[in-house]
Amino acid sequence: MNIEVLENPAQELIDYLSKKIYDINWANWEVSERIPLAIQIKNNSGEVIAGAAARSFGDWLLLDTLWVSEELRGQDIGSNILAKIEEAGKSRGCIKCFLETLSFQAMPFYEKHGYKVQWVQEGYPKTSCQYFMVKQL
Repeated sequence: MNIEVLENPAQELIDYLSKKIYDINWANWEVSERIPLAIQIKNNSGEVIAGAAARSFGDWLLLDTLWVSEELRGQDIGSNILAKIEEAGKSRGCIKCFLETLSFQAMPFYEKHGYKVQWVQEGYPKTSCQYFMVKQL
C-alpha cells in the first residue's frame, strides 16, 4: 500500500472520491432523491442577470446560491427571487429551507426574510464568519 500526498490532484481523482461518498450516502439516506430547482432572470440580450439555485429533498429546500447583478441590487429583485424559490420548494412539500452565507455576503438580507442563524463558524477562512441559517417555510 502506498499513501501519497498530491499537491495538485487530478480532477478525475476528486470526482472519483466524491462519487464514492455520494454512493454511500444515497445507499444509507432516508430520502431517495434530490431534485434541482433554479430561477433565472435574463435581460433583453438573453444574458442571465439574476437567479438562484436550490435542491429539494425530504422536508428540506437547500438554497445553494442567490445572485443579483450589481445594477439590479436594491430593487427588491433578490427578495422576489427568494420568495419564488421558497414557494417552489413549498409546492414540492418542503417545510424548511437551509442556506449558508458568509459575513461579507447577505446574512442581514436573509434575517430580514425570516431566516435564523443556527450555527456560526468563526474565523472562516481566517477572519470572516460563515453563517448556517434555517427558515420554516
